[in-house]
Amino acid sequence: MTTPDFSFEQTAHGNGFTHIAGVDEVGRGPLAGPVVAAAVILDPVHIPAGLNDSKKLSAKRREALFDQIMTSAVVSIAEATVAEIDEHNILRASHIAMMRAIDGLAQRPDHILIDGNMVPRGLTISCETIIKGDGRSQSIAAASIVAKLWRDRHMVDLAQQFPGYGWETNAGYGTAQHKKGLEALGVTPHHRRSFAPIHNILYQDKIVSD
Repeated sequence: MTTPDFSFEQTAHGNGFTHIAGVDEVGRGPLAGPVVAAAVILDPVHIPAGLNDSKKLSAKRREALFDQIMTSAVVSIAEATVAEIDEHNILRASHIAMMRAIDGLAQRPDHILIDGNMVPRGLTISCETIIKGDGRSQSIAAASIVAKLWRDRHMVDLAQQFPGYGWETNAGYGTAQHKKGLEALGVTPHHRRSFAPIHNILYQDKIVSD
């Protein structure tokens, strides 16, 4: 199994860039909660060992790496709200979150490595897109870990305010438990109304009440 390395960053350094940020987002698929992005500038001398796509790591490993990244790297975390997801669309909202994360970095980057194949609208800094970047670039892998852990923790907090949907374990994804909660309890302010399963529930309720 190939693991992320520092070759994209080294190439960028060789091209004269000094502050290279990896950017990734998490939470495009869930029915509830914000979409979260992280931007990370790793210290080439202190790269945490074992960085990888957050989905390939155990929860315990993610926790340990999160702490190491936060202490050794320049990190910014940002989100786009459920209202912004519904107003624009999930792709645009994820790009808004990415731009906010980039803008929030304490050290201004001069080159961005972006997970995926699309550049967020309005990004004027030098950048490159890397398909499956969280499994290829250590900076993007670090961003994926930070974004996922931050969002998971946020959904655990929301689960305490809105119990019954299983957000503490499903992070807002449309699991059987989540759908059961929707049937029993209805839609919360944290549900994405533009997503078909939520829209259909609201539309059915409207027909019944009309």
